[in-house]
Amino acid sequence: MDSGQVVTPPYVAGPLRLLPFPGLMLAPHRVGDPSTGRAFARPYRGVAARLLRWQSRGLVRRDAAPALYLHEYTAGGMTIRGLVGALDVSRRATRPEDRAVLPHEGIHPAQADDLADRMAEMGLNPAPILLVHHGTPRLGELMAGVLGTTISHEFTDRSEQQHRIWAIRDAALLADIAEELRDSRALIADGHHRYAAYLRLQQRDPGGPSDLGLAMLVDQSTTPLFLGPIHRSLAGTSLDDLRNAAASLGMTCTDRSQSEAVAALGPSTLAATDGKEWVVVDLAVPTDRAAVEVLHGQLVPALPHGPTGIGYHHTVDDALASADPRSTVAVLMPAPSVDLVQRIAEDDRLLPEKATSFQPKPSLGVLIRSLRDEADAPS
Repeated sequence: MDSGQVVTPPYVAGPLRLLPFPGLMLAPHRVGDPSTGRAFARPYRGVAARLLRWQSRGLVRRDAAPALYLHEYTAGGMTIRGLVGALDVSRRATRPEDRAVLPHEGIHPAQADDLADRMAEMGLNPAPILLVHHGTPRLGELMAGVLGTTISHEFTDRSEQQHRIWAIRDAALLADIAEELRDSRALIADGHHRYAAYLRLQQRDPGGPSDLGLAMLVDQSTTPLFLGPIHRSLAGTSLDDLRNAAASLGMTCTDRSQSEAVAALGPSTLAATDGKEWVVVDLAVPTDRAAVEVLHGQLVPALPHGPTGIGYHHTVDDALASADPRSTVAVLMPAPSVDLVQRIAEDDRLLPEKATSFQPKPSLGVLIRSLRDEADAPS
């Protein structure tokens, strides 16, 4: 899809509300198993029936009573902890100061529509979107208290992620948590298109289960997600094109060795290679902007040739593998800080597509929300 099809999703209005829901949980040996994804594949109308069959075989656990869940997972030596609940998406913000959820990337409307259709057919939110915020000191105290209670579920999944889950049902505690969350502003870390799909479902069928969407809210002050860069490859261009573009913009472009170029990578500098030569480009990034904004907003449009395509790579090795002196320049990007991304979102700006990679993400199947169960539940 071309960039003209990227739009800003609507904003959810505060107060931020994360509500209890009756969780579905796959059996531990199914969580993190690559084959588990097939349970949520076409035909989507059959997904609910598949999960019912799995439940009859003991492969799915269904909580009888709604809860907020404190979910802690450890992957690659990093431990992340967040509240999982049903995010209220029923109200739209008309003023910037009313926003409760902040996207930082645009979405493709057709992709959001497709995801909404899938969720409606499945009758499920298969996985929570990831949100980050800075919780209040009081919220931290409440969560510390939860950690001292009995664990509801504890297991290591097929991908070696370790999970601990506490179900929170005490009415007084839930009220205290709600009070501490109400004035929060959450940044979307992962799941922009699923967030937009929630809003489409709510618009189609307001007043019921679609007023809510599954979310995990991580406190960056206590167990922060790691924010890494997503590197680029520019097809149909060359290092000479990059040098010429930088010169036309008054940017410094310096030839370096590979080790020097990689070492120079920083908030306002990027390193680029065609697989043989390396350069470092000083982007002179303003303090309120990210390097990826300057790359896409200034440097790429100034290229005398190309790019005919842009590739996105989560690792340096993948980016370097795409470099070719005849056809493709690999660009290694610095990661923006979480606070900078938050400020950009607060300013009602969007970063270019695939600008951030928040890690680690929880495995699929730990907590699932059934829209059908909630629609059929007695009021």
